[in-house]
Amino acid sequence: MPHDHHDHDHLSPSGHPYRKDQDHPLSYWQTMEIAVRELLVEKGVTSDAEIMAQIDRMDARSPADGARVVARAWTDPEFKARLLADASAASREMGFDIGALRLIAVENTAQVHNVIVCTLCSCYPRNLLGLPPDWYKQRAYRSRVVREPRKVLREFGLELPDDVTVRIHDSTADMRYIVLPRRPDGTEGMDEAALAALVTRDAMIGVGVARMPG
Repeated sequence: MPHDHHDHDHLSPSGHPYRKDQDHPLSYWQTMEIAVRELLVEKGVTSDAEIMAQIDRMDARSPADGARVVARAWTDPEFKARLLADASAASREMGFDIGALRLIAVENTAQVHNVIVCTLCSCYPRNLLGLPPDWYKQRAYRSRVVREPRKVLREFGLELPDDVTVRIHDSTADMRYIVLPRRPDGTEGMDEAALAALVTRDAMIGVGVARMPG
């Protein structure tokens, strides 16, 4: 299946990727969201400014946050143990607002490779990784990675040995996953900031691995 640019098949005359205008009628759920939001504002439960501030905070989140958590786990065995036991609490230790979300960290090893998906819709650890990539939300990824994970991983450029077990973790509305990728060889002595720069979004989803140093 295609990677990041699967929906950029058509180019405009200027050479820029073409996307269809999103000017179709509002869906039932979009209409309900607007109605509930306006009612909450009208009742004084919240305000437009508070809603916009929360949207800005969410938009500011990025995979760099998750990369910091991974780098800490690579360098601190006690933190790693806490992360694998309760990823929500461990992430809060580092100051990340996980909210009521149950976050589960799954560790890649020489014998096991983990991959995250949401087969129902697009549940994703946004609190720690920011917005999901487009391909994560596509039906092609959501269905195929469960049925033929090795083939999908090869299309992302990841070829795993036959003796490595591939485990697929299906996210839900109240339970999300993050992959703790294997630490690359040759990174001994690197500090957390340098290690975090090696951690990619795809590695924390499981369709890639951490970058090699240099």
